Amino acid sequence: MTNNDVLRRLRYTFEYTDSKMMSFFKLAGVEVSRAEVSDWLKSDDDEAFAELDDKKLAAFLNGLIIAHRGKKEGKTPENETFLNNNDVLKKLKIAYELKSEDLIELFQLAGKKVSKHELSSFMRRPTQPQYRELMDQYLRNFLYGLQLKQKAK
Repeated sequence: MTNNDVLRRLRYTFEYTDSKMMSFFKLAGVEVSRAEVSDWLKSDDDEAFAELDDKKLAAFLNGLIIAHRGKKEGKTPENETFLNNNDVLKKLKIAYELKSEDLIELFQLAGKKVSKHELSSFMRRPTQPQYRELMDQYLRNFLYGLQLKQKAK
């Protein structure tokens, strides 16, 4: 999945306004304009479409964590320069205070069966032998499950 897809799906699922999205970036120490946010949300074939890089997506997700969980004492953590699907899943898990059972439920809502052991392998460090890369279809299903659960509220 592209970073833009992740941003679009989160905006649609939680009905974030441009201002709200800009505030998440600001919480992570990154100033973005409404035009930038708008261009990231456009479809890939639109002339004004702009690709969202990993550092900016990391800033958005870190801002989301700060907004939902509160700021940790000390200085704001650095925004990562590289993100993979595993990192996105971890950050969303933290931001929305989801437990492993919640993640499994969200996958099931989207029609994807994931075991606790499989989920654990996605949450490990890449250097650990049990680590498993989260493929696009898993992240897509997770975001879809999140959307279904949110819309059911």
